[in-house]
Amino acid sequence: MKPIPYIQGIGKLATLYVDGKPFYCRGGELHNSAASFPEFMSAKVWPSLRPLHLNTVIAPVYWECLEPEKGVFDYALVDSLLVQAREEGVRLILLWFGLWKNSASSYIPQWMKLDRERFWFVVKRDGKLPLHHDRPHRIVSPFCQEAVDADANAFSHLMAHLKEVDEERTVIMVQVENEIGVLGADRDYSEAADAAYAAPVPEILAEAMGRSGSWEDVFGEDGPQQFMAWHYALAVEQIAKAGKAEYPLPMYANCWLEQEPWIPGTYPSGGPISRNVPVWRVGAPSVELFAPDIYVDDYKGTVALYGTDQNPLFIPETRLSVANYLYSVGAYNCMCFSPFGIEDTFDSEKEQVDFATMEILHIGPEAFAKQESVGRELARAFDYVSGMEDVIRRAHEENRIRGFLWTADHTEKRELLELSGMNMHIRYHDPKLAGSGGLVVELSDYEFLVLGINCSFHFTSRDGTRLETLTKEEGQFVEGVWKRGRILNGDERYINMFTDKVGLNYFKYTEE
Repeated sequence: MKPIPYIQGIGKLATLYVDGKPFYCRGGELHNSAASFPEFMSAKVWPSLRPLHLNTVIAPVYWECLEPEKGVFDYALVDSLLVQAREEGVRLILLWFGLWKNSASSYIPQWMKLDRERFWFVVKRDGKLPLHHDRPHRIVSPFCQEAVDADANAFSHLMAHLKEVDEERTVIMVQVENEIGVLGADRDYSEAADAAYAAPVPEILAEAMGRSGSWEDVFGEDGPQQFMAWHYALAVEQIAKAGKAEYPLPMYANCWLEQEPWIPGTYPSGGPISRNVPVWRVGAPSVELFAPDIYVDDYKGTVALYGTDQNPLFIPETRLSVANYLYSVGAYNCMCFSPFGIEDTFDSEKEQVDFATMEILHIGPEAFAKQESVGRELARAFDYVSGMEDVIRRAHEENRIRGFLWTADHTEKRELLELSGMNMHIRYHDPKLAGSGGLVVELSDYEFLVLGINCSFHFTSRDGTRLETLTKEEGQFVEGVWKRGRILNGDERYINMFTDKVGLNYFKYTEE
């Protein structure tokens, strides 16, 4: 029997192992409803994914479909998804749409929705449901223990079923809930929540924070949000722990990022945004990592908050961008990169997006623009990286790899990277939808691999010594072995430029 997937190591060196070997998720996340109809998956989704050369698909499992009647479980959708993924030769990461999805409780079973006395909602100060823009937001309260118990029970049944039917380890990880938190209020003001908020910060959390007292004593004006972070973390811990007791796959929690106007409740208050992660880490130790869903403009700043020594970089949901992918691999040895709505990339009959809803979710229309050309280049980038995974991993172990990315603060569109023996001078071109950036691997002081898009560059010595190009080659790694393409000589030695298409070049220099 194949070993259960697991994560080993910390920070940039943290690695997901599948079938006992390092595995990097070159993925895509499906639209929310895609996996609810197997025939739709067969006819529309899988054909559109094949050109992307994915090795991982992130797909939802819906509580309302798994447990349509209390205590009655239907695994047909899960089993169909497993069969189809195996036929396509890809792995799955499952999204558990349980009590909370984008803050709301829209995927709970109907028998829960109809019993509001037992399964009660978060309330605002005035006793009403929270509002987000003009929509009432029905959010089951994490203080409703009966609801959390029901979720944990359903999730444990799902994991037990996976253990029984998935000896091939098609499913490699599970996301517990989705973009958790309170929209429309900074915290829950239900009677149970008010009582808990009036009590001191629990001893285990106070000890971890190095301060005791009330929530305001410990966290200041951020007390309401950290209070929700703690109680959401406790709920997720109960759910994840119940699932792991049946089948201990790696699990993670994702988040809707903090955004303008930066007020808890305009984004889900209490979710694992970066400043809440220390609380989450204490409250939910069964969760291996915390993952940002990135639609904000500051991609570089966001990954810096999540790619830390305590938390490997794992991006389950983001915009389609080649440069962002290459930067994430080069700068952070990214464990997963997965654009959202991936099945739309090559879909000629793409459904119209509800941009009013997207505005509420702080997702710009560019995230859903038709991007066939970007998809083709992302597939090429996936191919390049797949062949050089061992090279990249060793380079991170030896600190010989860097990522570079154009951001709005690069007003001159230029950047200098100081490498071990030389300098790399980068000029960013019109980033367009694919972005502008890449990665550089130092094979030695005078040997480099550069993988990038929409950029040009040259190397100079650190001490002013003149350099001679010994060789410049196009090529690709195949199972870790360099396969040379054209040798670029003459004038082409000096034209180091990637435009519109992803390129990979090998350079070797010597001092004159």
